Amino acid sequence: MEQYLGSFKVRTKKHTEMIDITKELEDIVWKSGIESGVLTVFIPHTTAAVTINENADPDVVYDFTKEIDKIVPWEDNYHHGEGNSAAHLKASIMGFSENIIIEKGRLLLGTWQGVYFLEYDGPRSRTVYVKIIY
Repeated sequence: MEQYLGSFKVRTKKHTEMIDITKELEDIVWKSGIESGVLTVFIPHTTAAVTINENADPDVVYDFTKEIDKIVPWEDNYHHGEGNSAAHLKASIMGFSENIIIEKGRLLLGTWQGVYFLEYDGPRSRTVYVKIIY
């Protein structure tokens, strides 16, 4: 079993944001030359996350961010001193990694699927790590 490690930066502009990072991941797969394996995308931050969701209709992003703000409101008498407890909760709920199959040198995503970086405490400069096992 061999491995390939990559990373890239994401600069967020808003407090809460969903950024499609599918192209960046596809570029890493292409540059690696790997035809078959598993890509893991990992977010090393406690107030950011990653998910796979529809990337064809921008209303999905709008609805997603609106509804997660209802589920975990920014202000709710949290005790955490930094004032960003909601961001920690949202990131943990969504998760810090995703695994995606690579086949024939491409991410094996569904027709309407994309990979999203989720910012919950921005704006910030963030790092995304990618590991491919083949």
